Amino acid sequence: MASLTPISHSHSLLKRPNVRPPSPPSFFSSFILKDFPYSKTLSLKLPRMVTRNVVVSATTAEKPRKRYPGEAKGFVEEMRFVAMKLHTKEQAKEGEKEVKQPEERPVQRWEPSVDGYLKFLVDSKLVYDTLEGIIDKAPFPSYAEFRDTGLERSEKLAKDLQWFKEQGYTIPEPSSPGVTYAEYLKELSENDPQAFICHFYNIYFAHSAGGRMIGKKVAEKILNKEELEFYKWDGDLSQLLQNVRDKLNKVAESWTREEKNHCLEETEKSFKYSGDILRLILS
Repeated sequence: MASLTPISHSHSLLKRPNVRPPSPPSFFSSFILKDFPYSKTLSLKLPRMVTRNVVVSATTAEKPRKRYPGEAKGFVEEMRFVAMKLHTKEQAKEGEKEVKQPEERPVQRWEPSVDGYLKFLVDSKLVYDTLEGIIDKAPFPSYAEFRDTGLERSEKLAKDLQWFKEQGYTIPEPSSPGVTYAEYLKELSENDPQAFICHFYNIYFAHSAGGRMIGKKVAEKILNKEELEFYKWDGDLSQLLQNVRDKLNKVAESWTREEKNHCLEETEKSFKYSGDILRLILS
């Protein structure tokens, strides 16, 4: 408890009006002498425990956690944000990627060939066969969420390759870009589910957006505007995509922040592997 120290010239105190001191502050508040009318005559000694409590409460107050771009809307929005940043300004208004390699520059003359397009379709089918086989076997239980989403492309590509065969074209064997990517996906799926989900998202969602535009350009150039099955979906595509977004967000809810960041960091590799296959169109 605080103690009052005897005061010299105490008769001056008797001349003061009879003012009742206010109640002392609460136990956990800061003690400030100016709160009392007799501040010059009061000496306060705080117990050690109180001082510690005041310091702890001031220093351990948690700061708001850093929000990642898109996080408020769900993890898929975080993945979309990172993917868009890896585009150039010419490809997307949100793009931030600087062109450093010759193959990263925009194609000046869009001159696809049937042979090159067939290589692209064959390698794409190998990648989708691999993805859909992994999802079907589900080495991690969360993969099973993505069975029968309506985004599957393997059967559609099989029909397209059969159509080309009927037109008299020879269907090539899968080439290095497709084989390399398929093997990488198999390895990831067994050991690194967060990285695998990153590729799953980027492959299917990129095809539903930029992939369709590329398909349209190729059809106009070399297929007499024939629309392939690869670019058709059964049902409302926007709703199919939304259903998969919801599933991806649900799966990511159980991940730590570190696991989410690891997934996002895999985006650049996904772009590289897919880009290698895409460039086959112009080969």
